[in-house]
Parts: sequence; C-alpha cells; structure tokens
Amino acid sequence: TVAGMEWETKAQIILLIILIVGIANFFIGTVIPSTVDKRSKGFFNYQANLFAENFGPSFREGEDFFSVFAIFFPAATGILAGANISGDLKDPQAAIPKGTMLAIFITTLTYISVAICIGATVVRDATGSINDTITSSLNCNGSAACILGYDFSTCNAQVCHFGLMNNFQVMSMVSGFGPLITAGIFSATLSSALASLVSAPKIFQALCKDNIYKGLYFFGKGYGKNSEPIRSYILTFFIAVAFILIAELNTIAPVISNFFLASYALINFSCFHASYSKTPGWRPAFRFYNMWVSLLGTVLCCAVMFVINWWAAVITVAIVLFLNIYVIYNKPEVNWGLLSATSHDHYVTALQDALSLTGVNDHIKNFRPQCIVLTGSPMSRPALLDLTLSFTKNFSLCICSQVFTGSRKQTVSDSNLSMDKYQQWLAKNKKKAFYAAVAGDNLRDGVKCLLQASGLGRMKPNTLVIGYKRDWRTTGSQDVENYVGILHDAFDFEYGLVILRISQGLDITRILQIQELQRKEQEKLALEAAKRDEQEDGKRRIRSLKFLNKAVKYSSNTVDANAQKDYKTSSGHPADFNQRLLEASTQFQKNQGKGTIDVWWLFD
Repeated sequence: TVAGMEWETKAQIILLIILIVGIANFFIGTVIPSTVDKRSKGFFNYQANLFAENFGPSFREGEDFFSVFAIFFPAATGILAGANISGDLKDPQAAIPKGTMLAIFITTLTYISVAICIGATVVRDATGSINDTITSSLNCNGSAACILGYDFSTCNAQVCHFGLMNNFQVMSMVSGFGPLITAGIFSATLSSALASLVSAPKIFQALCKDNIYKGLYFFGKGYGKNSEPIRSYILTFFIAVAFILIAELNTIAPVISNFFLASYALINFSCFHASYSKTPGWRPAFRFYNMWVSLLGTVLCCAVMFVINWWAAVITVAIVLFLNIYVIYNKPEVNWGLLSATSHDHYVTALQDALSLTGVNDHIKNFRPQCIVLTGSPMSRPALLDLTLSFTKNFSLCICSQVFTGSRKQTVSDSNLSMDKYQQWLAKNKKKAFYAAVAGDNLRDGVKCLLQASGLGRMKPNTLVIGYKRDWRTTGSQDVENYVGILHDAFDFEYGLVILRISQGLDITRILQIQELQRKEQEKLALEAAKRDEQEDGKRRIRSLKFLNKAVKYSSNTVDANAQKDYKTSSGHPADFNQRLLEASTQFQKNQGKGTIDVWWLFD
C-alpha cells in the first residue's frame, strides 16, 4: 500500500482475476456430478425439492434476520470505493456513477446467484457419514435428503458438522477444485483490505490537512508526487491488526455495520439537506435522483442501526454527536467552497424573513434605530461604535462605514481589501455590526451612496451616527462645507442624526499606528535576540519551532514591560494626552455613572 495508488490498482486487477476464476470454479462445481463422499456431506447437485426446502428461513440459536444481516452487511460496503479515490481518477464525474452502479449490479447478481445455486444443491444439515443411506424412501420424514436416499435425522438430536448451517467450507466442497475457492477468499479479502487501506487513509489525510481536529495534523503529511499518506497508512494498518487479533469477526461485524450505516445515513442526509436548502453548488446529475429517497435512506439506516444492535448504535450516535459538537464549538478555519448545512438554513431563513418584513408598515411602537456609523475603519473610532452598540443592543442594524477618497483605482482596491479584514475584526471583538466601504471623489459623495443604497428591505438604516468635526477652524472651507452638507443630506434622505463629541477627540488612528510600529520593533528585537542566543549556544542552524517559541516569549515579556509606559508620538504630542484619549475612547464600554442627558429637538 505504501507504494501508492499505482501499485494498488495493478494488484486489484490480479486479485480480480483470481476472484473471477474462483467464482467460476464454484458455478462449474455445481453441475459436476457429486460423489458419494460429497453426498454424505449434503451436496446433491441441482434438485427442485432441495431448493424448495431451503427457500424459507430457518434461524437458529437465537439468531434472526437482522443479526445475520449485520454479519453480511460489511460485504456490501464497497460502494464508496470509487468516491473515496475520486482525486486519483481522470474523470470522476463520469467514472464514479457508472463504476458504482455497475459494481452494485454485478455484486448483487453474484450474491443472489451464489445463494440460489448453493440453496438448490446442498441440504442444511448433513452428518458426513456414507453409512447414513437408506434403501427406500417409504419411511422418509419428508425431507429432501431422505427423498434423495440419505437419512440425516440424527442432526436433530446432535450437532452435525456438514451442510449449509454447519460447514463454513461448503463452497469449497461444492466447487470443482477446492483450493481455488480458498484463493478466491484470500483474493476478496485482500481486495477489500487494500481498497480500505488506500481510501481510508486518503480521507483521513484530507481531514488532518484541514486541521479540523487539533492534534491530528501529524497524519496529514504526504510523501512523493502523489502526496501518499504514509503515516495514515501505518495508523490504519495497526487499527486493522488490532481488530484481527480479536479473532471474533462475527462479534465485530455488527459494530462495523453500525459505523457503516451511520456513514451512509449522514451521506443521505447531506444529499437531502443540500437539495432542501436549494444549495447552488449542489447539482446532482443522476437522472433518477430524488431528495425524498435520500431522506428515506437516512431514516432506514438509522432504524436498522438500532435494530441490529441498540447499544452499539447508541455509542455510534454519541461519537458522531461529540465530533460534530467539537467542530461547531471550535469553528475551524477551513473553506471547502461550500456553506455548512447550518449556514444554508440560516441563509434561507434570513432571506425569507427579510422578504416577509417588506409587508410590515412603519409605526412609532415598532421603531428601531438602524444606524450607519461613520467610523472609518472600525478600530479607529471605538467610542463612536461603542455608543451606537449601546442603544442598538445587538437587536438593531449597525453598519460601520468607511469612505475611501483618491484615485479610483487605488480606492476601489482598498475598499475591496478592507471588507473581509474589518468584518473579521468585528466578529473577533464580538461587535454585532456589519462593515461597508465605498469609494468616492470626496467624503460627502461617499456618504450619499451609503445613505441611499445601504440596507435591504425593512432592514434599512434610518439613523446616521457621525463624529463632531474638531478641526473646523483650521481645515479648508471645502471640508467644512462637505461636513455640513452630509448633515443636510441625512435630513434630506429622512435619516435621524447623532453627532458625538468628546473633548479628547474620537480618532485614535495615530496611536494605533504607533502601537503597530512598537510591536514590529519588539518582534524584530525578539528575533535578533533569539538568533543571538542560538549562535552563542553554538547552534548556527536555527530550528524553526524553538526559534519561534523564544521569539514569542521574548516579545510578550518586552511588550508587558512596556505596556504601562506612556506613549509618545512622533509629532511631539504629550504622552499623557494620548493616554487620556485611549481612556476616553473606551468609556462607553463601561457602565456610566449618574449624569444628565440633554435632548435637543432640531428642525428646519
């Protein structure tokens, strides 16, 4: 298996030839006239009365349909072999459906044919003694063996070792050449084992590469041109050996069947949910596909799991739920180009709710402040954002807005780059707000665009939150005119208006820039110190992990030591002013003391 897919494919062809020869050998053996020895062991060639006798069920020793089904089911679990190696196929979209359907048809036909042939040629119980013949069928008990000249009635009182119910080597006995059946069994076993040992590590490798479960990334490393998951191969090998050493395959089979059924249930439900939520990326090409059949498959798989072995089903469901909850809680940063099942539901629900809100009329009793906040980048004016969130209370719309001015090419580029960056910042800092950016010739034109186009249906802003312009005495007249024009535009578009003024100011961009420069300088010093330590220890080659740990430790210690120091700007502003500005910018994150609110009603 370590040699990879190429070697495994060649091996599968050889094993397939051996398997075909073994199956053909069995069918040929059923028409070869039976010997006295084979008759004593229950083989009588094709007999109509024998087929009729074996046609009905005859469960023994507490067995029932589902207990036998649980043992047989792993024989039919290879239907995903093609899908599991889809990355190694030239045209998986065409090869997987055709190959899977053809494989199901051929294997089903083979299983049914073998069952019919063996049931029409061998009795259920036989003693194996050539002395159990009878000369007349007049005193027969009505069994097919008795009619054919043998009395195996002693098997009712004692354990016999031959016949369909007792002899596990019955196919070897029936076949033309017994060793070929043994070779076929080895071939089928190795074929299934190789398919599992190739497909399972590939899937596990993909899971580890996505780093969904922390600590498993070690097994995601690939080797060679095909990125062979050798580490996963070794892990799979030891797991397989551990189960083989148990040496009770009939006991293990129901447990394995439960996990297979759980996998098929999840696959069926995924297909149903993708269709039900109208996922654009889900476009099944199979002409007979129906999402309700997928749902039925899910229900049947879950039901059969509990019927086969209820305690194994409970354990399986518990494991699946644990893994799912772990993923939901940790929210791994992985992008498969799809929305998750929950996200699909949220999207469809949000869209339907937004459409239903369009029929709701405005009224003073259901008024909600839905705000456009001119923060620039969200972290630049935290007081403005915090004040807005204090009255939207996470139950009203809040949009942090930024206008990029300058050359069109540069502003459009900056606008596009900022979208994901600042939306992630809002999510990381648990700010229940959206971020929107526009490009404009000047601030007023950009704000006009925001006032007119922001929102969706009834989720449309009705309040503009803006900071007070502190530099109106020193800035150009055009800037002042644009600022006042924004206030008029807000009234013209029927917006409420909130203007926030803090004596220290709102914009902390300069402080953030200084902190960023300090952080980079500390990282540089930390890297140099770590490198110097390595060289002093005589280790010229810097090991990446050790080097990084030292750098992070040194950096954090240095930053902690300097965190309490006063800031000093490059323009010579007093450091204590910057400290007061930082404190003022976070004042709305804290509970406010008693005070007075002056409400001014303005109108024109």
